[in-house]
Amino acid sequence: MTAMSSSETLRKPLIVQSDGTILLEVAHPRYQQVRDQLLHFADLVKSPEHFHTYRIGALSLWQAASVGQSPEGVLSVLHEHSRYSLPLALQQMVLAEMNKYGSLILIPGDGCHILQGDRDLLAAIRHLPGMAAHLSGKRRVELQIKESARGSVKRLLASYGYPVLDRIGHVQGERLSIALRKKTLTGNAFLLRSYQQEAIESFSAGGIGEGSGVIVLPCGAGKTVVGIGVIAKLQTNTLVLTPNVLAARQWIRELLDKTNVSPDQVGEYTAEKKDVRPITVTTYQMLTYRKGEEHPHFAQLNGCGWGLIIYDEVHLLPAPIFRLTADVQSTRRLGLTATLVREDGAEHDVFAMIGPKRYEVPWKAMEADGYLAQARCYEVQVKMSGEWQARYELAAKRQKYRLASLNPAKVEVILSLLQKHRGDRVLIIGQYLEQLHDLATRLGVPVVTGRTKLEAREEQFRRFREGQSSVLIVSKVANVALDLPDANVAIQISGTFGSRQEEAQRIGRILRPNSDRSESHFYTVVTRGTVDCEMADRRQLFLTEQGYSYRLLDAEEICLAKW
Repeated sequence: MTAMSSSETLRKPLIVQSDGTILLEVAHPRYQQVRDQLLHFADLVKSPEHFHTYRIGALSLWQAASVGQSPEGVLSVLHEHSRYSLPLALQQMVLAEMNKYGSLILIPGDGCHILQGDRDLLAAIRHLPGMAAHLSGKRRVELQIKESARGSVKRLLASYGYPVLDRIGHVQGERLSIALRKKTLTGNAFLLRSYQQEAIESFSAGGIGEGSGVIVLPCGAGKTVVGIGVIAKLQTNTLVLTPNVLAARQWIRELLDKTNVSPDQVGEYTAEKKDVRPITVTTYQMLTYRKGEEHPHFAQLNGCGWGLIIYDEVHLLPAPIFRLTADVQSTRRLGLTATLVREDGAEHDVFAMIGPKRYEVPWKAMEADGYLAQARCYEVQVKMSGEWQARYELAAKRQKYRLASLNPAKVEVILSLLQKHRGDRVLIIGQYLEQLHDLATRLGVPVVTGRTKLEAREEQFRRFREGQSSVLIVSKVANVALDLPDANVAIQISGTFGSRQEEAQRIGRILRPNSDRSESHFYTVVTRGTVDCEMADRRQLFLTEQGYSYRLLDAEEICLAKW
């Protein structure tokens, strides 16, 4: 009996270490079940063939607590699946970090804000570097915070490992009468999907963190519709911040298509137009524009009676916006994103300034329910020629990635993949403009980059949507807010080093369900044995965490295949 029990223990899939590192055995029968459970409170950091490495950290545990998970629940998952006894230090970390969420509470006071918490904790916080400038009083059992410092204090304390639960409340903003249509302007039936309705309710419901936070949904899941649903739920004037002008205009089209607001109630505030309306859509670049020491566009929009600010693609939020957002903490804030991963490590700032995660659905769960297309992922490894290899070996470290990405041998693979997928709708996505233009010339297909004029971009996207072109080459402008629902093949030929968020955004271009329910295909073409492969491994981490696997293909087999 004892031997059987020991055997059962050894077969468990997790190895949990005291520093918060967790190893998950990929070949274990319970791999998928345990991976889905880890997704709620741990981050994937490595994904080699046999064991995937996750890490529990302060922020991942705060996020888990913010959506109602308990430390007992997290430890129960680890106890159930751990091959060995849980280290005491790990258990203490889980309890300490998750119990931090809610241990500091910010409430309204008389001419100030009040930070409540344990007396010893407040005493320690009072002496943190930078804290004194935000204090307005010296009470022993609470800290009096200047009203103007609401956001700055939350951001400062999060950086020192102290999440603040903000219960001051928010302004209502000017009332806006808005309702969702039952039919779109094009005559199609319109009904919120179940998860969209749940996301809207999770944001607008009372309780912990009421009034602000982030909703995480996969690309193609209709995050814009969720944002529109929140506006309709709150019935208030709204400012929408987007990554670029194309995204702003897409929001405007969706608002007019799916709600009863009139065109004169929706304004575009960009370099080309400066219309401030009950719903105003602008870009991050407009708000961060500086003239001397001032942000004129932020000043113009800041006093317009907003009851809600929506941060679209919040994972791309520029650093200056965090500072500006510190000044709008009295307004409800909704972040929308496919991933909370930030390559600059500023996830703590999103948590403090926008709010905690309020709702999330795993990508594979939505695929199983038919809301996303089934996507097959492939890594195609290409050799270097002798001449190109010599250039690579002699290059400086930073230039090696560029040379490996520009490997001319990738072209033959692309030609073969286009032959295989003739009749499909193919996006070729890359980082380096000379590579994209050379490929466009060779293939005789259009290319869209950041240098393409806005009208020309929209025209090429329209032609692709309407089937007038079946292959389109795009730069990183395709990473966000690109509405090409019929695309079902993506070929990535170069990327932004090891950007996990970029990988997630790029596969998102082909995740809209296809009309015939066929699979979509995502290819990453890399140069074998180079830093190109290393960066691809890093880029793939987020999607691996979501349950996608990359099948390794040899370029020579693809090029020799008769499709």
